[in-house]
Amino acid sequence: MLIKGITDEDFVNYKVPSMYIATATCSFKCDKEYGSPICHNSELAKQPSIEVCEDDIVARYLSNPITKAIVFAGLEPMDQYQCILWVLAMLRSVDDDVVIYTGYNKDEIDYIIPLFQAYKNIIIKFGRYIPGQQPHFDPVLGVYLASDNQYAERIS
Repeated sequence: MLIKGITDEDFVNYKVPSMYIATATCSFKCDKEYGSPICHNSELAKQPSIEVCEDDIVARYLSNPITKAIVFAGLEPMDQYQCILWVLAMLRSVDDDVVIYTGYNKDEIDYIIPLFQAYKNIIIKFGRYIPGQQPHFDPVLGVYLASDNQYAERIS
């Protein structure tokens, strides 16, 4: 799996301690839709990508007794959804939540969602970043999201 980085213990993106995986690809749909560069991950996009075996991600996650979830975010995880599904397949015996932060709207990836619903405890945060909006608290994630159109949904 191509990633930008891993944080073993993240306390910012979900309501429980989580492993945070910054994915490596993005079509920059937020910038394109807004008409100018607005990506709040633009610095991350400039970082070198790292090839990590999905088996190593799972082993690293399972060896940490503090983390209770995995968060895929960074650039655009749904552009690498096959890799995330591979990680889920290896974690199927674990009851922990898997959170996916996507900038896609739900209707844009409705063909992918059923693939994730085959696994338990999946949460997807939908919606692009729109500058100038007030952050709002998302009760599913237990954190503040940057734009009014963004929301999380437990899909399984």
